[in-house]
Amino acid sequence: MIPPGKTLGILGGGQLGRMLGQAAQSLGYRVQVFEPAGPCPAGAVANKEVNAPYDDTAALTAFARECAVVTYEFENIPSAPLAAIAPLVPLHPRAEVLHTTQNRQREKAWLRTHGFPHARYAEALDGDIEPAVSDVGLPCVVKTADFGYDGKGQMKISDAADLERAVAIFRGRRCVVERWVDFACEVSVIVARSTTGETRAFPVAENIHTHHILDFSIVPARVDENVARDAERLAAAIAEKLGVVGLLAVEMFVTTGGEVLVNELAPRPHNSGHWSIDGCETSQFEQHVRAVCGLPLGAVGVREPTVMVNILGDAWFAGDGKQEAGGERREPNWAALLAEPRAKLHLYGKAEPRAGRKMGHFTVRAPEIETALARAREIKAQL
Repeated sequence: MIPPGKTLGILGGGQLGRMLGQAAQSLGYRVQVFEPAGPCPAGAVANKEVNAPYDDTAALTAFARECAVVTYEFENIPSAPLAAIAPLVPLHPRAEVLHTTQNRQREKAWLRTHGFPHARYAEALDGDIEPAVSDVGLPCVVKTADFGYDGKGQMKISDAADLERAVAIFRGRRCVVERWVDFACEVSVIVARSTTGETRAFPVAENIHTHHILDFSIVPARVDENVARDAERLAAAIAEKLGVVGLLAVEMFVTTGGEVLVNELAPRPHNSGHWSIDGCETSQFEQHVRAVCGLPLGAVGVREPTVMVNILGDAWFAGDGKQEAGGERREPNWAALLAEPRAKLHLYGKAEPRAGRKMGHFTVRAPEIETALARAREIKAQL
């Protein structure tokens, strides 16, 4: 066990690192952040911020030597340099977990090898997607193998015209092509696994995306009890098989027939878990600290039905809210949000709002989930 008072190192300086650092400090830990470009949102709340490239082995080694444990807040970190610090300090989750989950081809192959349910897919690792599209059939989705999140690096193909465009767009890029899933809803489960092997899954979140970016997370999810139970068991089994220490977010499709299929994995705190800060007995960020430090995991009961809403940079621009359209910048209507006693605002300390950029989130709690969702939609419209 790594007791409070020791130093937790975080690789990555975005909002997830910021909230992770705040949770660690509440438990009594010191926090250091390693981020290539500073100053960063996480560094603003850390005891120390180090700015250097992730492949700067000397800087990374010096950083690791000052920490009792190191974790990361996003998976697009080169896994190779982490081998240099693995002998020096506990690194959770392991670099091997990062290596698997930061690449869609490796992740899909791992799911298939271990028999976890997922959409049918084919690989296009030479940059030629046509054979893979022919294999899985239309409609389908082409995704780049590397560095994808918030819908980046992917395209739906429904007909021959789409295929022609996609061939040009993805030529020379390593890709996977997935059969389109006719889903009833999208859900996620965040599961914590400690250094002691203790495992605990957060309740299922129902997720609504707009333009591939998470818009609303709804807890408890409006799904059948059997579906929720299957999703939680599936997430826990994946975390166990991967040997994750820390958090693992498992994004899933629920098909119209009630089947649960794994979409993507993220070995870190996750946007769909932000509801837990206000709506759960233990936040996902505190749970991650507990897990990587070998502390007993916290309870994950829902305090009250909760809806989380992302606040994007679009909210800072007048008119239709689109920065690209030349809208006049203005401050969002925070008073409308803060006047609601059941709402909580969380901003990430980012200096420059941009269209599609996650600037913060808010949550709304209510005795019934539909009441919380309706009020959340009203507040979002007023921002």
